Amino acid sequence: QVSLEETGGGSVQPGGSLRLSCAVTGYMYRNWCFVWFRQVLGKEREGVAAVCIENEDTYYDDAVQGRFIISQDRVKNIVSLEMNRLKPEDTGMYYCAAGPKLPYAGRWYFKSRWFGYWGQGTQVSVSS
Repeated sequence: QVSLEETGGGSVQPGGSLRLSCAVTGYMYRNWCFVWFRQVLGKEREGVAAVCIENEDTYYDDAVQGRFIISQDRVKNIVSLEMNRLKPEDTGMYYCAAGPKLPYAGRWYFKSRWFGYWGQGTQVSVSS
């Protein structure tokens, strides 16, 4: 059994930084990927950053490339998302999700339907 818990959300001004953490209870399977999704009220969850454990491959949505960094700590069982140069459009509820790596082409890892394990979310608000 795997459970996920996100922490680190908050309110910040544009240009600021936040660091989100996803604490993983249970085993971090080598063939799994962990993904941070953002959801804005009335819209679907959209993936922003992903890391696959085995090869430590990382993936980013174009909107956050160069500003966000996703990382894994397999000793502490934590997946982190460092968010820099935050913009108002980064505002939303951020969820950590986990599931097996799939042999699909394209950005399957940014599709919420492929992930069965989710945290409760942490709110990020960026405004002046």
